[in-house]
Amino acid sequence: MSRRYLFRNILRLVTMDDDRTEYENGWIVTEGRQIVALGGADTVTPPADEILDMTGHVVMPGMVNTHHHMYQSLTRVIPQAQDASLFEWLKTLYPIWARLTPDMIRASTRTAMAELLMSGCTTTSDHLYIFPNGCRLDDEIEAAAGMGMRFHACRGSMSVGESAGGLPPDSLVEKEDEILRDTLRLIETYHDPEPFSMLTVGGAPCSPFSVSRGLMRDMADLARATGTRLHTHLAENQHDVDYSRERFGQTPAEYAEDVGWLGADVWHAHCVRLDGDGMTRFGRTGTGVAHCPCSNMRLASGIAPVSAMCGHGIPVGLGVDGSASNDGAGMLAEARQAMLVSRLLSAQDDQAVMLRARDVLALATRGGAGVLGRGDIGSLEPGKAADIIAFDVYRPDYAGAQSDPVAALVFCNPTSVSFSMVNGKILIRDGHFVSLDIRDVTRQHNFLAERLYNGR
Repeated sequence: MSRRYLFRNILRLVTMDDDRTEYENGWIVTEGRQIVALGGADTVTPPADEILDMTGHVVMPGMVNTHHHMYQSLTRVIPQAQDASLFEWLKTLYPIWARLTPDMIRASTRTAMAELLMSGCTTTSDHLYIFPNGCRLDDEIEAAAGMGMRFHACRGSMSVGESAGGLPPDSLVEKEDEILRDTLRLIETYHDPEPFSMLTVGGAPCSPFSVSRGLMRDMADLARATGTRLHTHLAENQHDVDYSRERFGQTPAEYAEDVGWLGADVWHAHCVRLDGDGMTRFGRTGTGVAHCPCSNMRLASGIAPVSAMCGHGIPVGLGVDGSASNDGAGMLAEARQAMLVSRLLSAQDDQAVMLRARDVLALATRGGAGVLGRGDIGSLEPGKAADIIAFDVYRPDYAGAQSDPVAALVFCNPTSVSFSMVNGKILIRDGHFVSLDIRDVTRQHNFLAERLYNGR
């Protein structure tokens, strides 16, 4: 029999429903993996098997990370790449990443997911596109299974090496028929398309400068034949745009449309340099964007025009990107940066609109759910998944901010969650993992990171 939990005495319950309803002194009831009821102080709470006291807490939907490279948590703040722009950064790190092993993939997955969970993320995607030394996406999927997060695993790939005009070294590219064959194997083995799914798989060629036009088209055909989703990087910086014009004679958006990579089953990371015509194409087709403000600043790529994207009807979510191009993987920190950079952009462009605190929280929750094609997560409503997080706003970080505790989550210093439930299972309680030894996870991660960097 499914266990019923009652969350009560909630300082502010943020539902993120269509009306963005919020309840003071709210409550919410879950049963099994679903939300069954919620309300405010003027409604009667139903009985439950366990009562969770949320005094002093803001409770909201679990956040959704739409873009990441978890393996890169092994190579944070590498000195040689600290001040490099995108292409220089990649060329510096490719030789280090060429030493990755399956154990490193598994360890980095556990660390990245632990960091995400602590930040309030309950659903994450990941874009693993490098497979040296016997590494497989299976290694990441197997490690993720023990973490309890909803996982959208993207089978990345690179097929055009330096000798053929691409960016990656030839030693790290794969044959395209093998990429397609393995992607289909992974979909047939792991992909679960049902509501409340904990695992989906999609095809994700790394970028237009690391795969061929033919692979992009073939992967799009495979996705449509299997009912799965597509993901890649696009228009990340000006070099990206210049490469697309020089090699393909098209803007990144024109190229994406030409190879079948526009549609409601596609989302692109970054899109910092997406022009007006590109936004029109994306909006018309329902193509999604993963906005990664920290990474975009870290690599000096620019500021994505998010308010303009939303004005064109483009689905937008937030992504922490790789932990070597962000060096952190906190969803609340990403939401804060999204708000701040929108204000910087509005100071430079009269047409840009500042994003408010609740706007970026919406991007982090229901926005990300929409980008991933999920109607079962992203808001707290009866029938939706029991993915619930809580922040203690009575801690010193939020002192003096009680006039608006929801906005305080974004304006004040980002903190870790005190509670996290995914699919009806409690993963974090009182700020600590229920069944994960985080020190052991970190210890193993650091040991392997040192081996990777030093080449031992």
